[in-house]
Amino acid sequence: MLQEGLDLRAEADDLHAFLETLSEQDWQAPTSFMKWTPWDVVAHLHYFDEVSMLSMQGLEAFKPKRDFLIDAYTKGRTNAEIARAEYDGVAPQALLERWREVGEDMAAQLSDSDPKRRLPWFGPDMGVRMFTTARYMETWAHGQEVYDLKKVERPTTDRIKNIATIGVKTYGWTFVNRKQEVPGDPPYIRLTAPSGAIWEWGEVNDDARIEGAAIDFCRVVTQTRNIADTDLAVVGDVANQWMAIAQCFAGPAIDPPKPGTRG
Repeated sequence: MLQEGLDLRAEADDLHAFLETLSEQDWQAPTSFMKWTPWDVVAHLHYFDEVSMLSMQGLEAFKPKRDFLIDAYTKGRTNAEIARAEYDGVAPQALLERWREVGEDMAAQLSDSDPKRRLPWFGPDMGVRMFTTARYMETWAHGQEVYDLKKVERPTTDRIKNIATIGVKTYGWTFVNRKQEVPGDPPYIRLTAPSGAIWEWGEVNDDARIEGAAIDFCRVVTQTRNIADTDLAVVGDVANQWMAIAQCFAGPAIDPPKPGTRG
């Protein structure tokens, strides 16, 4: 079975358990991410889990939804507006259970998929392994908004290596997405996992490196924290340029939160 699919299921289960503790008032409280409420967070995750299910059915099933979304974005509609229109009137608990049911099915199908399988998406087709990692990253990153709202320190596990990996792989894309020239080879990265294990990418380079807790790196590349609000050691022009704008998720270029505004 694909480990990334099992990780996705486990992360969604943890987030679901936390969301079950929210009060009625919590569900409508604005978070520090674009003033989304927890309801908006779950609606967004559920919406794109359903879109992902269409992708797994093939291009014929997926294309109408892709065309709809591209047209909506062209007209200036936001992800929050699209999800609100889709699930208008659905109560938080009902939405939460819908998300869990579809998410479990999606994670199971991805876990059983051939890792070499290609899935249609909004740019080039994606391999099922990276597709699953991206869904994991979205679940983790948007879940952080609710933990921040409640001022709860979320438990972390070595599953976040999925995010660190996609963060490293999107180094060049971060610059290309902003129509900037990639400033050079990626820096050496040495991260300490929640378990204490050491994760490394690239050749050791004392003049171009990023070092510290894996959770901090994951927070930066998902833009749930500004680099200034972490303890990462960032050395060299290339590393500093990247960490100032790092973005591991798809879509138009977005600036990280300003220092002190998340967390």
